[in-house]
Amino acid sequence: MSRRRVHLAAHFPGVNNTTVWADPRSGSQIDFASFAHLARTAERGTFDFFFLAEGLRLRELKGRIHDLDVAGRPESLTVLSALAAVTERLGLAGTVNATFNEPYELARRLATLDHLSEGRAAWNVVTTSDAFTGENFRRGGYLDRADRYRRAAEFVRLAGELWDSWAPDAVAADRAAGRFLRDAGAVGEVRFHGEHFDVEGRSTVPRSPQGRPVIIQAGDSDEGREFAAAHADVIFTPHGSLEDGRRFYADVKRRLSRYGRRPDQLKIMPGATFALGDTEEEAAANAAAVRRAQVGPQTAIAFLEQVWGRDMSAYDPEGPLPDVEPDLSEGVSQGQVAIKDRAAVAAKWRALAEEKHLSIRELVIEVTGRQTFVGTPESVARRIDEHVQAEAADGFILVPHLTPGGLDDFVDRVVPILRERGAFRTHYTGSTLREHLELT
Repeated sequence: MSRRRVHLAAHFPGVNNTTVWADPRSGSQIDFASFAHLARTAERGTFDFFFLAEGLRLRELKGRIHDLDVAGRPESLTVLSALAAVTERLGLAGTVNATFNEPYELARRLATLDHLSEGRAAWNVVTTSDAFTGENFRRGGYLDRADRYRRAAEFVRLAGELWDSWAPDAVAADRAAGRFLRDAGAVGEVRFHGEHFDVEGRSTVPRSPQGRPVIIQAGDSDEGREFAAAHADVIFTPHGSLEDGRRFYADVKRRLSRYGRRPDQLKIMPGATFALGDTEEEAAANAAAVRRAQVGPQTAIAFLEQVWGRDMSAYDPEGPLPDVEPDLSEGVSQGQVAIKDRAAVAAKWRALAEEKHLSIRELVIEVTGRQTFVGTPESVARRIDEHVQAEAADGFILVPHLTPGGLDDFVDRVVPILRERGAFRTHYTGSTLREHLELT
């Protein structure tokens, strides 16, 4: 068997409590310089792509804005369009919601980004079913969980028809001549009649340099896995451990044949955090310090309240877990990722706290704040390579804990070792994101 190549991407931090806001090295979440710094670092490391998350409403806790959210994060595709001008090869991936957008307009915006970047655009397809987010939109939160994936699948199919509607040969000739259209027959008409969309028209944007943007999907449910197998080029997963990763990898790759696809047509890239040190002991100490900074006293209580569904502000975060039982009604948080069985999660947390004699804060650190890769640059490079060779992943989307310089050490110290191992590219050999990802 030939050696498998590691794929790497960079996630701009700033969602949930990953970012250590209090660190003096932490910079702006709004200034373009922050986005440019992280993107240029990723490109210097020959990463496949730069990845932006996005939320459509500021989350709330007990009726107030959740203090871990980014207030004022710019819109993703606008930022990525600006980054196209200051990068040359790096892929540019944006999260855009398929529930509260329209296919024609979004397909147009993504095709535009693909043109501006000369074939480096990607769309992370997400869905939303909660009415809280829907209050910012005319339709409101009317879709249940199953319907939101059906709408997303139809959305992606329609967007694909719009992207494919221009004849590629005619467009290539006209781009070379410095104009977009000589033959009106090069533009096909799209006639799409589905459950959620009814569209008849022509795309205003020519076929883009990589044909269509790369499709990314982030989800772990059965519906999410099936959606990825049918439509996605990359799946962004939470499975960072070797054994969990191998089970997830085998399950999703096995589903591809139902849709006439080969295993190499979908890249599985878990999100991963890291902590480095000159020795294993120093790296472990650095990781512990980061985890403690990520889960301060207020954050610990906020996490507890999300599970217990009640106001817990009267309790000492450095004290023991209270005897009070969870309130299993609606809860106190809105806009958060829903916890499916809060009673079961609370019981698990209580058992762990009793077993290890953990305070509230120590408990939250234990269950939420964990780096995927901790060690010297050599050991981290080895473990990343081992995950890919063992088919636990095709690569990783790295989520640093600092904005915007959190990726610098990884690129300077780990990437050279991956290259020495023959596991990672020394330079870009293609110009489009599809070429970087080896998607055929």
